[in-house]
Amino acid sequence: MRVSFASAAGSTHKPNEDFLSVSPRVALVLDGLTSPPELGSGCIHGTPWFVGQLGTHLLREATCRPDVPLTDCVAEAIARVADLHHDTCDLTHLGTPSCSVALVREGTHTVDHLSIFDSVILLDGHGGLNVFSDLRVNDYAQQEHKETTQYRIGTSEHQQAVSRLVAAQRPHRNVPTGYWVAAANPAAAHNAVTGSVPRSEVARAAILSDGASCLVEDYELTDWPGLLALLETQGPDEVISRVRQAEATDPSGERWPRYKASDDSTAVFCLFDGVEAAGRW
Repeated sequence: MRVSFASAAGSTHKPNEDFLSVSPRVALVLDGLTSPPELGSGCIHGTPWFVGQLGTHLLREATCRPDVPLTDCVAEAIARVADLHHDTCDLTHLGTPSCSVALVREGTHTVDHLSIFDSVILLDGHGGLNVFSDLRVNDYAQQEHKETTQYRIGTSEHQQAVSRLVAAQRPHRNVPTGYWVAAANPAAAHNAVTGSVPRSEVARAAILSDGASCLVEDYELTDWPGLLALLETQGPDEVISRVRQAEATDPSGERWPRYKASDDSTAVFCLFDGVEAAGRW
């Protein structure tokens, strides 16, 4: 598996809350959930620390235990990171640091994938192009989400609307009747979107935080096949560059209402050895 990748913070004033990591057979992207300061998190470390710790533990688990299901690898990584700060932080706080997880692992006979929350995985090859993500969050706080689209980015009204949205979503987070994120509860791993595809049917894969998948999902400036082609021919940096170009034309969110002017953006592209890309069989 040959891999290329890029990641860029959405702002020069804040650290990148995305995290990516790869090994010869594993690639993953974590996207930290931004927590409005006024809502608190109960944690003294912050989201960048959390995603760095979880990503590091997860890569080790998924790489060093190739025969263990990805759900168990993710659960173990979540538990290990929780152990690192349960003595100093309130892990029961509704805003405890959390993130999405998107993970691909190449095995001898299969390519396994796992998604928690809204990052996107693309698998392409003889079996066609498949898109995997976990958008259960969209079932909650719909009215609060609608309110965020009524105000321009950068206004106090928009900031307050985003805070109300996050506050309305939090009670539904990591509960059986709600949606799931990777935080302090290992049960999130066993509620992930998972699957396996025959190794012979996958030629290319991509993993995208929502700050990169927005080029398709929100801005509609290309489609999934077009995005994969862009990743393969011009690389992940070009994808992020096009996202930034789009954001720069709409800084207040009039054309594309959103939660922030520019989001952290991460893209990973995987080309599988010994398998021809779709359309070149």
